[in-house]
Amino acid sequence: MKKMKFPTPYTILVIVMCLAAALTYLLPAGGYDTLQYDKDKNVFVIQSADTLYQVPATQQALSERSISIELSKFTDQKIKNPISIPNTYKQRKATPQGFVEILFAPIKGIYEAVSLILFVLFIGGFIGVFNSSGALNEGVGYLAHRFKGKEGILIIVLATLMALGGTSFGLAEETLAFYPMLVPIFLAAGYDLLVPLAVIFIGANVGTLASTSNPFAVIIASDAAGVDWTSGLTIRAIALVLCLTISIIYITYYAEKVKKHPEKSLVYGVELPEIYTSNIAKGTTELKLSTKIQLLVFALTFVVMIIGVSQWKWWFQEMTGLFLASAVIIAILQRSGEKKFVEQFLAGARDLLGVAFIIGIARGVSFILNEGQISGTILYYATELVKGMSPMVFLPIVMLILGVLSLFIASSSGMAVLTMPIMGALATAVGIEGDKVVSAYLFGIGIMSLITPTGVTLPSLAMVNVNYNQWLKFCWPLIAIFTVVLTVLLWV
Repeated sequence: MKKMKFPTPYTILVIVMCLAAALTYLLPAGGYDTLQYDKDKNVFVIQSADTLYQVPATQQALSERSISIELSKFTDQKIKNPISIPNTYKQRKATPQGFVEILFAPIKGIYEAVSLILFVLFIGGFIGVFNSSGALNEGVGYLAHRFKGKEGILIIVLATLMALGGTSFGLAEETLAFYPMLVPIFLAAGYDLLVPLAVIFIGANVGTLASTSNPFAVIIASDAAGVDWTSGLTIRAIALVLCLTISIIYITYYAEKVKKHPEKSLVYGVELPEIYTSNIAKGTTELKLSTKIQLLVFALTFVVMIIGVSQWKWWFQEMTGLFLASAVIIAILQRSGEKKFVEQFLAGARDLLGVAFIIGIARGVSFILNEGQISGTILYYATELVKGMSPMVFLPIVMLILGVLSLFIASSSGMAVLTMPIMGALATAVGIEGDKVVSAYLFGIGIMSLITPTGVTLPSLAMVNVNYNQWLKFCWPLIAIFTVVLTVLLWV
């Protein structure tokens, strides 16, 4: 009998989609009224199940609805999306999701995620053009020679950089761009595929978990909870240092173990992804001038991307354009003809087509939940569970609940505007400052984002051909440690 294999990411997402659809039959449909600011008319637009009306945009209008958010947060456009209004949950007409809805959900998800999908495909095209010259292979060989015996430094430096990106500007989907560059370096150093995955993915997630100035997580969540985003900065800075240190020690221990005993690798025997097969580096002591120039353009592309996202408010359109422009520049440096450039670009994009489809299919889960109208119901049951709890019990339970909710709502900003107004009001009722709830929110979704199938997890695993079960085996001890450490921090 053939050994049963763990399902592919596509099958995992379809299973999650089917479970979400099943919940639309088991749970009653329902939701909260929402409030959104209309800048042109200077009014709040309130949407309930079957009515839509406007009220003047005043602080009193917010207070009357138990929303403890300053009016300026809306008028300054810091909160643009509709927020949930506490104590307005109502059951609605059931809209269960069946076979047809499940069939269409991935297609809708691909439509919604088209900007991210194009970004990934253009990264693949860029790498395809760059790989054709052998410059990356030579550069990796040179680094392997220079860092021989000091490979552990790579883990410390790169994990720290990823965490700084996550905590400052919300490095997440952008990490997909780093795999083609960094994976060959770690393989040349004698590590397995899990090590670069852990450095990039866990590093960025630790930063997001302990966001200090991340606008997509801590700032939106704080605004939605009605508190200043700097008020919980100390606890999050401590969490960043602790979790990053723990992660580096954990990854380094595993990396050194598999380097000495490759057979102990959790991904021993896993086939190397196609995009890296041409980058099996050999030790190089010196680089040619043409190689140095191409490597400089290659590195500057990522530097400009980071600066663009963090300082110039770039998003996927600008980042995609950057990789296209860099691919053209590298092709010119290689003196590639038009036909050869197109072939190389398309070949590279084809290598990441599977990753692109995973991203789109993952978005389909949100359509099932939203159109089945059970996201609000799940939140309502969760808030009823924590009502009247003591602060020492309330915060860890809220961290757990918000972590579980993030399995269904992958967007950190979407989670914030849906949950924070309600959780902020509950926190006030049990005598807890709003910034503690924001920290519990960040810790909860940060821990769960390490394994959430509907987030960046499965696309990241696909970049290195690692199965979901292999990843769970690797990271569950780290999740357990994070949970204990962050719970203690919340208590303190």
